[in-house]
Amino acid sequence: MRILGVSCYYHDAAAALLIDGQLVAAAEEERFSRRKHDSGFPDHAIDFCLAAGGLRGEDLDYVVFYEKPFLKFERILLTLLQTFPRSADAFQAAMGSWFHDKLWIRGQLAGKLGIGASRLLFVEHHASHAASAFFASPFREAAFITVDGVGEWATAMVGRASADWDGSGENRLDVLTEMRFPHSLGLLYSVFTAYLGFEVNEGEYKVMGMAPFGEPAYVDKVSQLIDVAGDGSFRLNMDYFAFHRSTDQVFTNRFVRLFGPPRAPESAFVPGQGDSRRFADIAASIQHVTEDVLLRMARYAHEQTGLRRLCLAGGVALNSVANGRIMRETPFDEVFIQPAAGDSGGALGAALYAHHVLLGQPRKFVMEHAYWGAGYTDGDIDAALARQGVPAHRANNEDELLDRTVDALVQGKVLGWFQGRFEWGPRALGNRSILADPRRPEMKDLVNAKVKFREPFRPFAPVVPEEDAGTFMDASGLRDQYPWRFMLAVAPVAARQRDIIPATTHVDGTGRFQVIQRQWNPLYYDLVRRFGAATGVPVLLNTSFNLRGEPIVNSPDDALATFRRSGLDMLVMGSHLVSKPGA
Repeated sequence: MRILGVSCYYHDAAAALLIDGQLVAAAEEERFSRRKHDSGFPDHAIDFCLAAGGLRGEDLDYVVFYEKPFLKFERILLTLLQTFPRSADAFQAAMGSWFHDKLWIRGQLAGKLGIGASRLLFVEHHASHAASAFFASPFREAAFITVDGVGEWATAMVGRASADWDGSGENRLDVLTEMRFPHSLGLLYSVFTAYLGFEVNEGEYKVMGMAPFGEPAYVDKVSQLIDVAGDGSFRLNMDYFAFHRSTDQVFTNRFVRLFGPPRAPESAFVPGQGDSRRFADIAASIQHVTEDVLLRMARYAHEQTGLRRLCLAGGVALNSVANGRIMRETPFDEVFIQPAAGDSGGALGAALYAHHVLLGQPRKFVMEHAYWGAGYTDGDIDAALARQGVPAHRANNEDELLDRTVDALVQGKVLGWFQGRFEWGPRALGNRSILADPRRPEMKDLVNAKVKFREPFRPFAPVVPEEDAGTFMDASGLRDQYPWRFMLAVAPVAARQRDIIPATTHVDGTGRFQVIQRQWNPLYYDLVRRFGAATGVPVLLNTSFNLRGEPIVNSPDDALATFRRSGLDMLVMGSHLVSKPGA
């Protein structure tokens, strides 16, 4: 059974391929098109998945789209008509985009892949999210929560899922409760993202990074915007919002009167001073309220299901601070979060839902790692170096490669690390990473300002082998859970280690840890261990291999282009080491 899942036309278009229930390939379109959060039809991602599976389009048994376009169109049409004439501009823009391509996705998929209509399936948006987490998890039974901006009508779901691993049962996703548009936790967070001067659907994690510089002093004011019940259900006060009727304004003048003038994009942020302090306090407040809602939803899910395992998906499930609190503060023993939790992951979820729920096939797959993208051989790297006229040293063996890399890190150099297949989802997990020495406090500002050219308040991830995690992270009993593999949860850095790894300890004493095992990425693991042998600290600073505003690199050519334009000192690409003059 060969099933291709596809998501597109909102943000983070992607494709994922299953063969007999096993994931073969998955990738976001942005990695190939080089347009960050590319929402267009994922031609390149589809081509990559087919090539990875050795297939042509006509070889596919089913192609599954991650939502139901006509149901979504119904919601948009009714919402805009209800707010007319204030929504006139938004109505015109929406009708243009929908009649140009979004309503014709069936024909586009059939034309691209050369298949008939009987092989095209459509799955509701939040069902795709739920399937993307549960059917990629190791659980036989679990509660699930999906939270994002909006799908067709749903903005959040709570339910229970069960799986058949041996042919004796049924695969089910049962919804217990759902929230519906316009009442959306994801859109509430995005409104504050825009207010704080960041791009919606791109800057939400910047709000999360800014929040620890402030205090939740505006929670009472945020509470005037959202009425939250004990079970985590909520209603927004729409007098403060314009996202349901405008394409260019998401909050109203009443919102501005409540919180003050918004932050200008690209304006300086100086922690603790002037307006920066107000903005940090507002960021802390919306983060606090978001965490509170998610904790209530998780406790409700446990009360209703009685289950000890939880799956999370949807864009809000990328809020790693909230995830860490759910892991520590709710009754669930185990939590699984799909690494591409946002819309791109819907492509995987649609395929998994079709395979397991619609077609009734038993479970076979667990997402043990996230390395499902394109990979490149040393021959491909040689060709890229030759095309660009870049000299490189080719290591004779793995030991030489690791020794030279560790020597450079100990000397304070910042490295691009390009190995194997690229990661599925927004996190660089050791195959398309920038690495540095976490013991050096100056690395935090150096990598932000001179390497990635991004905001100074942005934190970095500490990567640590699983057997050493207990030394560095304060997360008793949680260190072997899946979210740490995918860098999807934040935990306090052990107090005695905060001065040891200052470059990866955020201002509030936390870190978004990546905990690694050798079996899933031996070279990356051995690098961290060898750095630990040289320094006594088996931790590296890890951040994504890209410049601000660009997707993470995909190919050797992308890596070389980013290396040239950044402050990186060295590029380790396959068995090749590339250095800048004087570095």
